[in-house]
Amino acid sequence: MTRTAVVLQHDPSIHLGNIRPVLEEHGYTLRVVDVRTEDVDAIDPTEADLLVVLGGEMGAYETEAYPFLAAEQRLLRARLGAERPTLGVCLGAQLMAGALGERVYRGDSTQIGFRSVEPTEAGRTSPVRHFAGVPVAQWHADTFELPASAVRLASSNDYSNEAFAIGDHALAVQFHPELTDEMHEQWVADGYNELDELAIDPDALRREREQHSARMQEASRAAFSEWLDGLDR
Repeated sequence: MTRTAVVLQHDPSIHLGNIRPVLEEHGYTLRVVDVRTEDVDAIDPTEADLLVVLGGEMGAYETEAYPFLAAEQRLLRARLGAERPTLGVCLGAQLMAGALGERVYRGDSTQIGFRSVEPTEAGRTSPVRHFAGVPVAQWHADTFELPASAVRLASSNDYSNEAFAIGDHALAVQFHPELTDEMHEQWVADGYNELDELAIDPDALRREREQHSARMQEASRAAFSEWLDGLDR
């Protein structure tokens, strides 16, 4: 069976990563939309079998500087209201929360590196359980209030909302399980100025990658495969 997935991308270096082969193995034909240049308002909010909203360097609340963010939230509001399958990663998770009327805001700390996330009781019976005991890639400084219709699936020491689900049709993760080794190296190289300002050693991030990335790749494949299988059911 051929399915369609519309992917909202904010930066070519912040792409589907290891989620792409999982989608393709599940029969999805991918349409990647560059939200910076394409008209998000022209996308039918319910037509695609799956909508994926990826990460980005901007904040979900920066709609004046980035008008496409408001368009994305309009699209998400309509899609989630129709209970159509939706996946949000980092900024995508924040945009999902914002679309449902919740506050997205600057957090108390910037998280860059591999960090542990702890599944909640609900998370331990969800696809997010595959990340238990597996440090995952983080690269963000924003957070959000949990939507009233959502169930929290994971938290960390620094942020309570690391993953949530809405029914069986929507999944959002604040971290970056999609991050391949090649993507991570590009992010580190492109982020030297930011890392220097935060006194983060790029080589320390590389060592973390060597230690934790392989397990995260496995957990990501298991989690998203299980979630997509659940959509089929």
